[in-house]
Amino acid sequence: MVAFWQALVLVFLAEMGDKTQLVSLAFATRYGPLTVLGGVALATLVVHLVSVAIGELLGLTLPYFWVNVLAGLAFLAFGVWTVRGDQLDDDPAKRWSWSSPLLAVTAAFALAELGDKTMLATITVASQHQAFVPVWIGSTLGMVVADGLAIALGVVLGKRLPAGAVRLGAATIFCAFGLWTLAHALLRGAPS
Repeated sequence: MVAFWQALVLVFLAEMGDKTQLVSLAFATRYGPLTVLGGVALATLVVHLVSVAIGELLGLTLPYFWVNVLAGLAFLAFGVWTVRGDQLDDDPAKRWSWSSPLLAVTAAFALAELGDKTMLATITVASQHQAFVPVWIGSTLGMVVADGLAIALGVVLGKRLPAGAVRLGAATIFCAFGLWTLAHALLRGAPS
């Protein structure tokens, strides 16, 4: 039980003000809150499953340089995509295509989470405890609760701001994180 609570609290605190929380906020201004929360939950379940496995089985970290380069490029792509805009189709047959908002949120959030401090926190907690499921569920809940707060804020902001301003703001956030992630990767250098 200690592993569960430690994972929940540490990941919740690590997520506060983190880039993935801002990604959740940006998506919440654009898509429905349940869609964004569902995407966050799906991505977190998968990423934290991998994180716990790494922490427990290997105790190793991911090659951050390449993860950060790919994540930075993905953020820039999402920024351009956000500026371009989407034509969402309400046809239920197309709702679960690769261009669906749920899959877009899930993919963006999973990429943003790779190599992130919450992933590292999950790996760290998992390396300290031999409690796979409690760490996985605790870290996932900590992330979903923290991002749920950002989604609620995004819903409130989304109702008060014009759509163009919201889209430009979200694109700016994505591009800023893309540039920051790429700069961080390049300053740290490629692994030898």
